[in-house]
Amino acid sequence: MKNINPNKANSFISEEEKKQLKERIDSSIFSLKRKRTRRKYTSGFTLLVVVAFAIGFYIKQNKESNIEGYLQTADKVNVESFNKVKLILNDKNEINIQQDSATISYSKTGGQVKIGNNNVIALETKNNTKTNYNTVVVPYGKRTKIELSDGTMVWLNSGSKLIYPIVFNNDKREVYIEGEGIFDVAHNKNHPFIVVAKNHEIEVLGTVFNVSNYTDEDIISTTLKSGSVKINYLGDSYLKLKKSIKIKPGIAATYNKNSKSIQAKKVDIADCFSWREGLFFFRNDNLEFIMKKLSRYYNVKITIENENLIEETFSGQLDLKEDISEVLKLIKETNNLEFNYSSDKKIIIN
Repeated sequence: MKNINPNKANSFISEEEKKQLKERIDSSIFSLKRKRTRRKYTSGFTLLVVVAFAIGFYIKQNKESNIEGYLQTADKVNVESFNKVKLILNDKNEINIQQDSATISYSKTGGQVKIGNNNVIALETKNNTKTNYNTVVVPYGKRTKIELSDGTMVWLNSGSKLIYPIVFNNDKREVYIEGEGIFDVAHNKNHPFIVVAKNHEIEVLGTVFNVSNYTDEDIISTTLKSGSVKINYLGDSYLKLKKSIKIKPGIAATYNKNSKSIQAKKVDIADCFSWREGLFFFRNDNLEFIMKKLSRYYNVKITIENENLIEETFSGQLDLKEDISEVLKLIKETNNLEFNYSSDKKIIIN
């Protein structure tokens, strides 16, 4: 192949051709730089949009509810410091409920609350700055029933606290619970009913369900009897976004407060609702779990000193109308357990 002298090759290109070639090369270089710059700005803008969307979505997902805002400023009420069912009004006045079976019932306007058959109290409903909330505290050994102003019925178990508006004026009907309650929610498709717990919301339109959220337990359990509910809960993601799950009747959803995970499974409905009728059903539950339930129900301190008994399981039905000593005897007899106990508001199992 014949070599070509570069200097000689240039002699074949005219000055005009050299000028046009230089312009084309310069134009290509400029176009390439512009594309790179445009790509750089486009990528930056896209990233900015994604970040802004993520921040907006995070704010929307974690927007504080009205009742959660109230809880941050409300006085902390310790259930263990009471020995009677107590109604705490918005003006901080406290009313002791003397009758064990008295129903607390609100008028539709929230202007009155009736305790039992005779005691009627007028309430202030007009407040231009904030919603008026009441609190019902149910100590260990007690239970009570509440009819809210929208017609929703709530049965509260021992060691429970319910905070709620005296009248529902917002787009959502929000209440807050610690402990355990059965809710029979009045249907209103335009105003969903929300039960709030820590990092946890149960949303319904009209249904019957049981929720258990005791502060000394690591789980929040929701069991649905009829209708349907959606549970919104704080997940374990980096942005702490809320997740949701829907459950059907006969299903219990258990949320772990530590792992921020939730599991749903089919259960026997009677097991979760029987305490309202004074009955407890247990199915292969260990003695420690059972004694914690009985301790709340009877308001006695129960200590299991024999560690070998803690994981012993029990299945059956307990009639809670019986004295605690009779209930413990039944547990011993039906499971062939060997333990002794002493009484006087303090039971030791050894």
